[in-house]
Amino acid sequence: MPNGPSSARPALLLPASLACAALLALTGCSGSGGDPSTAPTSLLPLPGPGEEGEGGGKDGADGSGGERPGEGGGKPDGGPLAGTTVLIDPGHNGGNADAPEEINEQVPSGPGEKKACDTVGAESASGYPEHEFTLDLSLLLRDRLEAEGAEVVMTRTDDDGVGPCVNERAEIGNDAEADAAISVHADGGPESGSGFHVIAPGEVEGNADIVVPSARLAGLLRDAYAEGTGMDPADYIAEEGLDERTDLGGLNLSTVPKVFLEAGNMRNPGDAKRLEDGEWRERAADAITGAVVDFLTGAEGDRP
Repeated sequence: MPNGPSSARPALLLPASLACAALLALTGCSGSGGDPSTAPTSLLPLPGPGEEGEGGGKDGADGSGGERPGEGGGKPDGGPLAGTTVLIDPGHNGGNADAPEEINEQVPSGPGEKKACDTVGAESASGYPEHEFTLDLSLLLRDRLEAEGAEVVMTRTDDDGVGPCVNERAEIGNDAEADAAISVHADGGPESGSGFHVIAPGEVEGNADIVVPSARLAGLLRDAYAEGTGMDPADYIAEEGLDERTDLGGLNLSTVPKVFLEAGNMRNPGDAKRLEDGEWRERAADAITGAVVDFLTGAEGDRP
């Protein structure tokens, strides 16, 4: 699902503000595939299923009271990604559940559209929350991308805050002029469903330039993730592990190539066991890094 976690050295921190007011919210991530009308199995009046920060499963607002991330610490001089910038957006945040007014405030999510600032996110049966998972995986990914020479910008670097809102998450990547952006989530689909999927933006007013490159990034990520993690594409939500959506603020408002990774279904026992495994997350981070390197260097043809 879109929204999540923490513990690390800061990337680039810029001030951000959240002013939210409204009702009570509870969460879950996308659990309905590309159909925004299917609601996730969780509490909170969230945006639709599979929405970013939005409880149904996609983007999330990070903000822990107003911190915006920024530059990663320690990019090496060389490497295949030298001179590139990558945005990593760990979905949701650890403080969202205690800030219903803030995360339920309606914010821009696309041309003429508004949605909840963020959502709480999904959780495994053992209590491992999506927001923690997304940060855990994102920090591993950050370290690998920096080792490849990239400058990494993160939407949050701890798991104690609120948001940022979905529109702010997109803005952070836009302001950084990122060459690629990945929003990390874990789905909250049906317990019987398993697998991962990658969401690319459909065309809406203002994002035409990123649709094709984002689709390319999505395809590379789908292939690398399946091979590197041993997880199959979702059997309950998207075609061949790829989905295209026009209802997610984090994609609609992006001006840089961006995708959402739903890394697995937290409500499925088999998927949850993998997501909770630190060694498996290391492999997942390796796979995502490979896809980003291929995307930014055009080297996909060189890989078997």
